[in-house]
Amino acid sequence: MRNAIAMAEQVKEAVSKGAHYVQTPEMTGALVRDRATLRAIICSEADDPIVRSAAQLAASHGIFLHIGSTAIALENGKVANRCLLFAPDGKIVARYDKIHMFDVDLDNGESWRESATYEAGSRAVVQELPFARLGLGICYDVRFPALFQTQALAGADVLTAPAAFTRQTGKAHWHILQRARAIENGAFVISAAQGGTHEDGRETFGHSIIVDPWGSILAEADHDEPAVIVAEIIREDSRRARRKIPNLLNRRTFQLDGSSEADGIKVQLSGRAEA
Repeated sequence: MRNAIAMAEQVKEAVSKGAHYVQTPEMTGALVRDRATLRAIICSEADDPIVRSAAQLAASHGIFLHIGSTAIALENGKVANRCLLFAPDGKIVARYDKIHMFDVDLDNGESWRESATYEAGSRAVVQELPFARLGLGICYDVRFPALFQTQALAGADVLTAPAAFTRQTGKAHWHILQRARAIENGAFVISAAQGGTHEDGRETFGHSIIVDPWGSILAEADHDEPAVIVAEIIREDSRRARRKIPNLLNRRTFQLDGSSEADGIKVQLSGRAEA
């Protein structure tokens, strides 16, 4: 319930600053590393306290409320890392289950196997809103450009990647990845992010960020403490960026030809464009 209370307070602050769309980070409900502990505290979407609270907040403030993600118990015994988008009437208008699982071994000794707990999603999601067409992503998804390009080609002019980036990877890659996804797709990128040291011992980078379609940072919480940031989203800015650099229109299919020797030293690759 502490997270639900904190969410309500920050949503209220965002609305007081003029926000009509509010996004929370990945794992808004609980950021828990231990599988047994997580399974003991989560529940179905219908019974989830964050989901209920978010519906009430969206309706009471008359906003679109995007829960970056929360852990949802599935009927098959697995867990979904699920984002939910609520309309101003409190109803859910879009759901997205994180596609790419964070299964990595970092050089500081951190090891993560998200796929051991979570069931990966299989569907990309784009949702039309009054101010933009929104593409949904979560955290590690931001390292997979094809997902966001697919959304941009489907008309998304705002992309999202709410996150709980580790401190090590965040320091190295957070800003670069956010700006790259914005530039290559001519789209805004909005990513609320967990920050600080958590009860399970993990450290997250924070730095919630809003990037414009030209790659400029419009707003950032330049720390790992709780914060509310706001920026104006002008849909025409995305169209203007795509007219300047029409790479989505200029993209071509091509065939990959490759040959390599058994020792793996010599590699020759060439791309051949096709009509």
